[in-house]
Amino acid sequence: MKKRSSYIIIGILLLLVGFSLYTYKKKNKSSTIDTEARDFKYKDTAAITKIFIADKEGDKSTLTRTKNGWVVNNKYPCRRDAILNLLEVIKNIEVKMPVSKKSKEGVLRVMAASALKVEIYAGDELVKQYYVGHETPDSEGSYVLLTDVVTGENYTEPFVAFIPGFQGFLVPRYIAKEGEWRDRIVLNYTPPQLKQIKFTNFERPDSSFIIDILTTNSFKLKSLQGKELPFDIGKMKQYLAYFQNVSYETLLSDKSKKLQDSLAMQKPFAQLTISSNDFRTSEFKFYYKQAPKDINAEHGVVYKYDPDRLYMRFDFDKEWALVQFYSFGKLFVSSNYFVPSSVKK
Repeated sequence: MKKRSSYIIIGILLLLVGFSLYTYKKKNKSSTIDTEARDFKYKDTAAITKIFIADKEGDKSTLTRTKNGWVVNNKYPCRRDAILNLLEVIKNIEVKMPVSKKSKEGVLRVMAASALKVEIYAGDELVKQYYVGHETPDSEGSYVLLTDVVTGENYTEPFVAFIPGFQGFLVPRYIAKEGEWRDRIVLNYTPPQLKQIKFTNFERPDSSFIIDILTTNSFKLKSLQGKELPFDIGKMKQYLAYFQNVSYETLLSDKSKKLQDSLAMQKPFAQLTISSNDFRTSEFKFYYKQAPKDINAEHGVVYKYDPDRLYMRFDFDKEWALVQFYSFGKLFVSSNYFVPSSVKK
């Protein structure tokens, strides 16, 4: 009888030990999964070769690191500030807290309809994949959900993520629209790159001119009819310097189709035609922008057109942009601008 009691006690002890081991392993496994589900950060940004971002509206941007910098969709150089902002969040993103059980279902439902998908590659290897959703009620974080890159399955728990030291939400740094990634610089020439600049003023044709760049210190100034004109070498060099780092303000090509169609029916007031030494020719056409209704007349002046901004058409007439007179106005000179002081009457 004693022997039987001993067997029962031993059996109970074994069951307790087994249950304890099972509970420990389950808890440990749960803890491991929870830790993995929080692992959004990728510190080695220097190893990143490609980033893919897509939204629910069908916009997709593939950012690729090349020897000349980052390129979006194998077409356009990326804005340096936008790339630096994205790499910062990839490197420093932190989990602030898990989403409460009460809020979980609602958060996941909204994310399913609106979250951005993010894929990060090092070489050809997918090293991170996650979804960036809407901001939290206090606008100091965003809801995120990680994917297990090995299985391809999403983890079940969403979290609130943020960037330490930064107040705000994360979505603006993850850009899916191609146009918003594009480098805004459209004119960036130095004299060694240039062959010819032709400025056509359609309102005052006699003000139009052609500049032939023979060397970095040798130029010809001509009328559109080919007549050579005198010029001041200092003024010529200053004018050519204006063609460096000139940017548009806003790309319109992926926005108002109605506005583009309306502008296309109008005539430009000026055009720049630039020929470079790599046998490329680019045309930039400029259109007036109607003055805003709420603009105040200054010193008795009533503005027919916007004094600060205008429209530009470029890239073989495929692209439209809003530009500032501050950036482009200095290019709209007349041939008289170059005339030496000794020649002027």
